[in-house]
Amino acid sequence: WKDDIKIDQEVVAGYVGGEFPPNGGAHSGRDWGAFDIQKEVIDLCPTKCMKMEGGKLKIDNKECTRCMHCINVMPRALHIGDDRGCSMLVGAKAPILDGAQMGSLLVPFIKVEEPYDEIKEVIESIWDWWMEEGKNRERLGELIKRQGFQRLLEVTNIKAMPQHVQEPRQTPYIFWKEDEVPGGWDRDIKEFRKDHQR
Repeated sequence: WKDDIKIDQEVVAGYVGGEFPPNGGAHSGRDWGAFDIQKEVIDLCPTKCMKMEGGKLKIDNKECTRCMHCINVMPRALHIGDDRGCSMLVGAKAPILDGAQMGSLLVPFIKVEEPYDEIKEVIESIWDWWMEEGKNRERLGELIKRQGFQRLLEVTNIKAMPQHVQEPRQTPYIFWKEDEVPGGWDRDIKEFRKDHQR
């Protein structure tokens, strides 16, 4: 989904008060103690986009990555939004030539509506690239590994976005080209130092 998570604040209070079992009762059978929304939901949010304020749960939806942990813990209180579609991951494979590989997120959100033209455009551009550049017995994941994720973005005409970066400063997929940088690579050091005083 693309829009905001739906929150039923009364039911959130019911979870906090122990009226409803968390995780749909999946962890019943042993006394785990009282439900602690701070420890079991808010602190486990990967983007830290949630907080309790005045007894109400607040979610900064623009920071949410839709991991669904909070929804799984409190399924009666939180629901996905109405603007629904799918994510497209590419390059996952079992071990044949180069070992097993997880898929990479190519399109974080795309509408799934007939006649599915947006989805077809992405898939057909990938097919064309793979048929032109792929080696014998090479799967898409190996082609992406060999030529780079940035090349895949160029082929599919998808602009780089934060969701494409797995870990900042660790393994960047995206490198700027000279024509994409205002002023190119050559800059006047005196002009630069006007804005960046030592």
